[in-house]
Order: sequence, then structure tokens, then C-alpha cells
Amino acid sequence: MASLLLPSLLLLLLAAPLAISTNSEGEALHALRTRLSDPRGVLQSWDPTLVNPCTWFHVTCDNHNHVIRVDLGNSNISGPLGPELAQLKHLQYLELYKNNFEGTIPEELGDLKNLVSIDLYDNNLHGSIPKSFGKLKTLRFMRLNNNKLTGSIPRELAKLSNLKVFDVSNNDLCGTIPVDGPFPTFSFQSFENNSRLNGPELQGLVAYDFGC
Repeated sequence: MASLLLPSLLLLLLAAPLAISTNSEGEALHALRTRLSDPRGVLQSWDPTLVNPCTWFHVTCDNHNHVIRVDLGNSNISGPLGPELAQLKHLQYLELYKNNFEGTIPEELGDLKNLVSIDLYDNNLHGSIPKSFGKLKTLRFMRLNNNKLTGSIPRELAKLSNLKVFDVSNNDLCGTIPVDGPFPTFSFQSFENNSRLNGPELQGLVAYDFGC
């Protein structure tokens, strides 16, 4: 009898790690969940015991079970963002607007080379806009308005030739507005209500971070 039970027990032991582990993307999202306050239970379906996060609410995957979209807009979530989001290598849309996210924007988000849209507006984020965002060559939408961001607008962002919408209004940015790349196409409203942000950069005449 014991000899019959041993193979079955061995199979259960081998299967156990598979049942309790997610892929790296699921682990990254679950790490984010553990640092957040979620009074509405929006993240209740983010179960780390599942094989991947593609069945979780507010997460969209492609046909290869890669996470391409995270939609947590207007969810009454609070807490800091973390560098683990950079593990979502296939992510195209990061929609975290109208919450109470706080702390700084992780520099590691600049490694999301497939990102098309990053919407962090209407939160409580502070610190500077990461210079690493200049690496997001596919980015078309960047909305960081209505936060508490400080510092100058990184000149690295002028390299983003695909950027169509850029909004940093209602922060505490300083310096001057870039004049290269896509910046001449953005309206004044994209920069308004930053009391220390001056007009367009006068190249060669004044430092871009003048007044910071």
C-alpha cells in the first residue's frame, strides 16, 4: 500500500510549486498590490496562486499571455509606485489616473520600451519627471498633470518623436519649456499652473533649468 502512495505523493509535491507560483509579470503586479491601500477591493482578483495574471480584473493580456495593459483609473487606490512595474516588458498602457498614488515616479518605468500611453494624472506624486522617459520611443500619450511634481522638464523628452499628447499642468515645475522635438506642437494649456515654469527655452541664452 505504501509503495502505491509514494508515487502519488511525489507527483503532488512536484505539482505544488506550479500551483503557487505566477510568472514574473504576475509577481510584479502582486508586489505592487502589497504596497497599496485598496478600500474598494478593486485588486481582490489579483491572486498570486494563478498561473498568470491574464484573468485578473483591470489587466489585459495579448495572445501570448503577456500583460499589455493595466487599467486602475479612478479606483480610490493609494500608496507608492514601485520599480517592479518595469518587469511588465510588454506593457503598452499604464492607466493609473485619478487615485492617490504618492511618492516619486520610478526611474525604472523608462525601461518599458513598448509603452504607448502613461496616464498618472490626478494623483499625489512628487519629485521629478524621470529622465529615463526619454527612452520610451513608442510613447504617444504622457499625462502627468495635477500632481506635485518639481524640477525641470527633462530635455531627453524632446527625443520622443511619436509623442502626441503631453500634459504637465498643475504641478510645481520650473525652468523653461523645450522647443525641440514634438514640444512646439503642444498647447500652452499643457504647461499652465506651474508658477516657476517660464516660457519656451531661449537656446544659448539661458539655461533650460533657469529658475529651478
